Amino acid sequence: MLNNDSPGSPLPDGLQAKLDLVLEAHDYDATQIVGILLDAQELNELHYVPEPVSYYLAERLKMPVSGIFDCLSFYSELSDKPRAKYPLQVCSSIACRVNQSDSLASVLKELLGIDFGETTYDGRFTLEKATCFGACDRAPALRINGQVYGPLHSREEIATLLRGLD
Repeated sequence: MLNNDSPGSPLPDGLQAKLDLVLEAHDYDATQIVGILLDAQELNELHYVPEPVSYYLAERLKMPVSGIFDCLSFYSELSDKPRAKYPLQVCSSIACRVNQSDSLASVLKELLGIDFGETTYDGRFTLEKATCFGACDRAPALRINGQVYGPLHSREEIATLLRGLD
């Protein structure tokens, strides 16, 4: 249960129990905060860490909640805002840009009818820019729910990939 200094409402017992399992798997080690947040985010179908969860984790790890929010804002794989079922992250590293990631982004925008930071009307896709996620050998690359796809050069490759997502 959250303490009275924490904003938001108490967590549902089921979620609290799952978060406790995540913390236990990481030995309640605050130095593993990125892994903890990734695992906590996986518990949410909208692929984000809600504010009450951030406060709960900070309390259990005995760390300032600002450390949680710093990680959520720094790492592109993490989010504190709800996302679609499929967050589409276009790599914006130099290697991907040299290999036409701008074309990849343009095709995605056209096919989905959205811009960066937006979600499709059906809630299936959110389009995001991401800093390098280490897929330079597959540039231009796209990360979807943690899985990297690439190189993606043609409109047909991109459309086929999107159609193949349930």
